Amino acid sequence: MPKRVETGIVVSDKTAKTRRVEIPRLVRHPRYGKYIRRKTICYVHDEQNESRSGDVVEIVESRPMSRTKRWALVRVVQKGTLVDVAAMRAAARREGSQKADRQEDSAEM
Repeated sequence: MPKRVETGIVVSDKTAKTRRVEIPRLVRHPRYGKYIRRKTICYVHDEQNESRSGDVVEIVESRPMSRTKRWALVRVVQKGTLVDVAAMRAAARREGSQKADRQEDSAEM
């Protein structure tokens, strides 16, 4: 029997050699016909710790490696663009305070 291959997004990379991958899908409601967003969570074995949170990865079904891990990482399809919001806000504050200082200096002249 062939092994299933899925593509998903890494949600958590906190544990060593284990990634939590979310596979999104759309399901049609049986009565109303509206499409509903659902997700499947898979625990994936990542031997080299090469994936990070936010990456799109390809995983394959494998033998049970622990109580929850039944998938193995094949490859990282696309690296995630994770943005550090706190650093961006701090930089904006610094820039804003520097701009205010320049305005005060020009007003004094």
